[in-house]
Amino acid sequence: MTIEQIYTGCLAQGAYYIASKGEAAIVDPLRSPAPYIQKAKEAGDTIKYIFETHFHADFVSGHLDLAKETGAQIVYGPGAKTEYDKYEAADGEEFQLGDLTIRALHTPGHTLESTTYLLLDEDGRPHAIFSGDTLFIGDVGRPDLAQKKGALTTEDLAGLLYDSLRRKIMVLPDDVIVYPAHGAGSACGKKMSRETTDTLGNQKATNYALREDMTREEFVREVTEGLAAPPAYFSENVRLNKAGYAAFNEVMDRGAVALKPKQFEEVANHEMALVLDVRSKEEFVKGFIPNSIFVGLDGSFAPWVGELVPDLQQPILLVTDPGREAETVERLSRVGYDNALGYLDGGIAAWKAYGGEIDTIETIAAADFQPGAAEAILDVRKESEYAAGHLRDARNLPLSRLTAATNSLDTKQQYHLHCGSGYRSTIASSILKARGFDRLVNVQDKVVDILARESVDA
Repeated sequence: MTIEQIYTGCLAQGAYYIASKGEAAIVDPLRSPAPYIQKAKEAGDTIKYIFETHFHADFVSGHLDLAKETGAQIVYGPGAKTEYDKYEAADGEEFQLGDLTIRALHTPGHTLESTTYLLLDEDGRPHAIFSGDTLFIGDVGRPDLAQKKGALTTEDLAGLLYDSLRRKIMVLPDDVIVYPAHGAGSACGKKMSRETTDTLGNQKATNYALREDMTREEFVREVTEGLAAPPAYFSENVRLNKAGYAAFNEVMDRGAVALKPKQFEEVANHEMALVLDVRSKEEFVKGFIPNSIFVGLDGSFAPWVGELVPDLQQPILLVTDPGREAETVERLSRVGYDNALGYLDGGIAAWKAYGGEIDTIETIAAADFQPGAAEAILDVRKESEYAAGHLRDARNLPLSRLTAATNSLDTKQQYHLHCGSGYRSTIASSILKARGFDRLVNVQDKVVDILARESVDA
């Protein structure tokens, strides 16, 4: 028996490769089929099943391309309606994989079709669960994504989740291993651990939502309180996972195209393309193409693009470090941005050599920031971070709400922007710069040092 977690940090997402006696199954694959196909080839396995735990909201799953290339059967749980061929498992239905058995346990709550897959070993004993967004390490899935006006409320779904956990999962043996779809950093929960696997027994002992004496009413209240609004792209990703999407190879062929600076400029103007600069924040602020937006590839890249670019069909041109062009196109595709039109061949150095215009953002280290001398301070961290401690005169304007709130800012005002490390403040600075704000000072590095030396409110 082989079980391998394939974890993608940018999305805080876990896909799984399960194999026995030459047969393999993939749980919740990402967009590119190549890693799973290569893994099966190296092991001499045939991919037989692709199990989807639910319609994912935070990424576009890779089930369609993987099924097309391998002939594997796509399996969803009860009630999953799609516009493509798939197998809809019944609650309790079993699937053979070599010497193993995989049993579908319908566990609605996060979504109505949410299904946990219980793996039984060669002796028929429960060994592991692939719990999707039903059960995380330290948390459970948020129940507000599948609510329907006039029908189901968030509280209704939370109640279903309570029942699913107690009737289907908590009754399993304590030594069963929990393999969730996400870990800390995902917007699909609020208290997820940085650990990406655990035993069910330990989760029963430590996960607030699995308390033995917890009433249904307490569960509903605790699971629903403090939920931030879901990222803007979630509903579109659900739609793509239900309806289908462009083939991955087509997306790569269109997006991973080298454009000389003159071509790049012509495409940008003709297509009204967004210029997305994915280099490091340190390199971006020193020189970038005017009106380009920074979202660094080495941060939470895909989720922030999803949060800040509302149209999945937005034409996008890329400025990357050499050698990272295809990676960028692939990572955009993971959250449904399939309309990349190419990248700047030779990067920013080629643009400068071409004589293209360059813009900059004034940037200082946290150690050099004197809050008392600033005209205005924008703290672009989450509300919860701000509430835990902030500079007394700082205004909290979370990055996720910045675009909608720019009308409340004054283009003539000087703003010092900070977050926790400079990543989010650089994104925010690039957005404001593109909207005509010229008096910006971006504060980078460990901003916690400012909070330590300055008086704060909490």
